[in-house]
Amino acid sequence: MPIMTTSTLQPPLTIQLDPVVEIDDDQLFEMCGRNRDLRIERTAAGELILMSPAGGKTSNRNAEIVAQLRNWARRDATGHAFDSSAGFTLPNGAMRSPDAAWVEREKLAALTPEQQERFLPVCPSFVIELRSPSDPLASVQTKMEEYLGNGSLLGWLVDPAERRLHVYRPGVDLEVLEDPTSVAGDPEMPGFVLELAEVWDPAW
Repeated sequence: MPIMTTSTLQPPLTIQLDPVVEIDDDQLFEMCGRNRDLRIERTAAGELILMSPAGGKTSNRNAEIVAQLRNWARRDATGHAFDSSAGFTLPNGAMRSPDAAWVEREKLAALTPEQQERFLPVCPSFVIELRSPSDPLASVQTKMEEYLGNGSLLGWLVDPAERRLHVYRPGVDLEVLEDPTSVAGDPEMPGFVLELAEVWDPAW
């Protein structure tokens, strides 16, 4: 397997395991813990998606997004924010790590202490995916549709290269915002506004 580094910014690598190998949730959790230099996801079909660490600007953009979401979540106090290191096992069996996510307190409180320490067996109600230079747009769009199909109420695909923000809601046509300065999460995320100035143009 080629070594992926931040300098090469290779697109995600897909490994087809079925029917040769089947990895359960516990084995996947252990595998991710032993390969912390990679972001690993699993599709509903059981494929593993290996992603290299993010480049500097992508990481900085994501930190800005997560910081704004976390600040709102603390004020709102009805749920918790998560960064890209969190894994969520969706109802369809996929394990995904959105770049930012939010889950209601009630969903988290219903989990056992052991479940809370591992990949969370819930679909976030709100997800953000930040497209990096190595991400094919179609693959990120497919992931956004998967979140909606598994229970997300709102999703944003942030595309800095095109300065576009794609808004996903179940049962509603996709909305594409061209170079917005901000985007509001109402009514699903009341009061949350993502300011995009430092996402489009990191100040460094």
